[in-house]
Amino acid sequence: MNTSVNSAARSVSFTAADMVVELQDGRAIRIPLAWFPRLANATPQQREKARISESGAGIHWEELDEDISVAGLLAGTGDLTVKADVAHG
Repeated sequence: MNTSVNSAARSVSFTAADMVVELQDGRAIRIPLAWFPRLANATPQQREKARISESGAGIHWEELDEDISVAGLLAGTGDLTVKADVAHG
């Protein structure tokens, strides 16, 4: 799935239980933090250090070693490393 300019991330914010990604086209995606354990276990200060890529296609947290694609969020994909661990566990 290609991320068009309209579905590029514009901003990222957090509630106690969710990550909220605002897109260039005006939509907002609310994702449970439980989908991304690194973010769920991070401090609010660590979460706020999100960097949106220049294209808006991805969000990165250097300190947490977390990368999330907007296309994945739109497709309803959570943390794939957790799913892979569960599948092999």
